[in-house]
Amino acid sequence: MGKVTGFMEFERLEEGYAPAVERVKNYAEFVIGLKPEDAQKQSARCMDCGTPFCNSGCPVNNIIPDFNNLVYGGDWKNAFHVLDSTNNFPEFTGRICPAPCEAACTLTVNDDAVGIKSIEHAIIDRAWAEGWVVPRPAIAKTGKTVAIIGSGPAGMAAAQQLARVGHDVTVFEKNDRVGGLLRYGIPDFKMAKIHIDRRVKQLEAEGVKFRLGVMVGAATDPLGKGSKVTNWAKENITPEELKTQFDAVLLAGGAEQSRDLPVPGRDLEGVHFAMEFLPSQNKVNAGDKVKGQLRADGKHVVVIGGGDTGSDCVGTSNRHGASSVTQFELMPQPPERENTPLVWPYWPIKLRTSSSHEEGCDREFAVATKEFIAGEGKDKNKVKALKSVRVEWQGGKMVEVPGSEQIVPADLVLLAMGFVSPVASVLDAFGITKDKRGNAAAHTDFIGGYETNVAKVFAAGDVRRGQSLVVWAIREGRQAAHAVDSFLMGESNLPR
Repeated sequence: MGKVTGFMEFERLEEGYAPAVERVKNYAEFVIGLKPEDAQKQSARCMDCGTPFCNSGCPVNNIIPDFNNLVYGGDWKNAFHVLDSTNNFPEFTGRICPAPCEAACTLTVNDDAVGIKSIEHAIIDRAWAEGWVVPRPAIAKTGKTVAIIGSGPAGMAAAQQLARVGHDVTVFEKNDRVGGLLRYGIPDFKMAKIHIDRRVKQLEAEGVKFRLGVMVGAATDPLGKGSKVTNWAKENITPEELKTQFDAVLLAGGAEQSRDLPVPGRDLEGVHFAMEFLPSQNKVNAGDKVKGQLRADGKHVVVIGGGDTGSDCVGTSNRHGASSVTQFELMPQPPERENTPLVWPYWPIKLRTSSSHEEGCDREFAVATKEFIAGEGKDKNKVKALKSVRVEWQGGKMVEVPGSEQIVPADLVLLAMGFVSPVASVLDAFGITKDKRGNAAAHTDFIGGYETNVAKVFAAGDVRRGQSLVVWAIREGRQAAHAVDSFLMGESNLPR
């Protein structure tokens, strides 16, 4: 413990933002990280609790008091090694994780949590700047081969772990670049894609091979039918080929099947899934030419869904130059502060205002959409408004508030209500048993964890647990790597 009275002497210090009026002009990251001396003060607030709930609040079980203490003492390199021992990609989580560790911080009981996420961000950015992040290829090869389907955080984490113990790992990705939803779901202003690119170089130096533009399954598969799942594959490979060519297969794709809103007018032009909108802008930012890019310039935009994806649509619409942006949330507005004695150390329900909201957005809660309304004349096939209604929850059921209907102008409607399941055709092609939510059925126990009903085929990340956080994907990728290594070698020294 660096400073016994640190939590009484220093206040929580937030990371800074570039002014909204400036940052909406481009797609660059705008978070201003902590200066080293500020990170040290923030680390001094850590009490080194007898039971550090932050460790268990973090899905990858980061050893938070240890790296806090090292930062406070100025030992940044060892702080990085502690962080790196549990988290393969802290630059991802240090930027986009909602920080459940901070919700579990003991200081949260009666004060502001330690800024764990900002400290993590500072550690990994310094590590890259100082050249401490280097490839760690295996000392010896095992001769075993592993195919990983999906190059998002779960697939990348599993690939790195397995390559480092000597397996020959090939990652298959249906799109044209590595990263999954990290690449084509998260806007560049939240996480620049250079962070993925340099990890790819590290993984390749460790022996991981990437095969891009490869779809697993038959070319006629109804991939993402109805939800516009991104698919830029140029070739196909069958599950039978994979099972023949590799000693183990790990399914690590995302939960990409978007939740739809089947109300009258759904087929009108201008009503789109968020994942039709966000990926195209990321491709443009990467230098690609996108024919018929979906844009919000000068439009009245309505985003349906109050989560992170909805927030990303808000921020991107503002950067396009939307005339107005409105966001609907079906649930009631949560309280501005959580009821700490009731929920700590668990993730609290409270009002969360993102940087995108601060850039300009009208937020409406407890609102349901009843109909999309077409224009007239030449616009008869285009959405021009929607009919909404206020709702209340009574006895666990949603009921409309009489007389609360309203007509809202809408030239572009973005459906951002979450994802219901992975793409079914991929699981069906392997013959994977699915759970009630359409995910790959596989438990996480130490013995037999992450194994599916199909011999030598494993599943981890969103394809197994459903839509979740990047940090959960990294956890599952690491644990699945342990399971695959144990399957191949009879035992494993990989951390779980």
